[in-house]
Amino acid sequence: MAKLVQFDRLGGPEVLTLRDVEVAAPGAGEVRIRVDAIGLNRAEIMYRSGVYFDQPVFPSTLGYEAAGVIEAVGPGVDGLAEGDTVAVVPAFLQSRYGTYGTNIIVPASAVVPRPAQVDPAQAAAMWMAYITAYGALIESGKVRPGDHVLITAASSSVGLAAIQLTNHIGAIPIATTRGADKKQRLLDAGAAQVIVTDDEDVPARVKEITGGEGVRLAFDPIAGPGVETLALGIAPDGFLVVYGALDPRTTPLPNAQSYPALNSSTYTLFEITMNPERLRRAVAFVNAGLASGSLTPVVDRTFDLTDIAEAHRYMEANGHVGKIVVTVTHDDTV
Repeated sequence: MAKLVQFDRLGGPEVLTLRDVEVAAPGAGEVRIRVDAIGLNRAEIMYRSGVYFDQPVFPSTLGYEAAGVIEAVGPGVDGLAEGDTVAVVPAFLQSRYGTYGTNIIVPASAVVPRPAQVDPAQAAAMWMAYITAYGALIESGKVRPGDHVLITAASSSVGLAAIQLTNHIGAIPIATTRGADKKQRLLDAGAAQVIVTDDEDVPARVKEITGGEGVRLAFDPIAGPGVETLALGIAPDGFLVVYGALDPRTTPLPNAQSYPALNSSTYTLFEITMNPERLRRAVAFVNAGLASGSLTPVVDRTFDLTDIAEAHRYMEANGHVGKIVVTVTHDDTV
């Protein structure tokens, strides 16, 4: 038997249940993975709560990231074999696949080799974060050495990945955080400057830091009316990239009546992970950064799979800096 986290109704962490299920065989284009670690993402809270773009089909599992070892390969899968150490990247809908389990089936297209220098917890923590940052900053935003990049909600795993990636290419990361308690940790993580939004005027501080020029790109998971404030700190012909919806209020489109010319867009990492060629480039870029030491996945805390509800409560409390990872213990009967 395998164990799989499922839920039968929308709600809080208490709806998550760890259940015994049969170990299934992978179908065409799929692989089965014996899971060692699972990376948690805010998208899973939204999915569990019914406010994600993809709606659950009950009984539903969930989860986008994992690291482990391939234990079975379905028909038509090339380039992957039993015994390969791998990681799962978000390249599917949670209503069809999920990673919260001891033995999971996922599309082969969502599986990448695990770098030798990366342990399972780090491998489960890295791909959502680094691919999200890579796509927005490199593929779309074309950030260059010397550019300033404004990274909001910077203590998240994506925010920390964006700080590292910005430094990796020789650009200058400016991080924001609501309270001063995380400021030093963000500086230690590589931010050149940290703006505490509860205490400081963001556009004024951005202009001060950049010598009046503004940032080349603002990378924002919050959305809502606050994007108008961010727009005031963006250089002419710069980029405002909104990749999340932490603020449920309507997000206005910054316009030419109030702001200098800027490029405003939404973004999801599916633009990278669902495109084989773009995913290949992203994986190569991240692996090069890992090899050089300039990219290092940040794990805030680990939980056991049996404590999945508590792990979700911890994520909802918003006190973490980096990724929350769930580890999986196997017994000989699985």
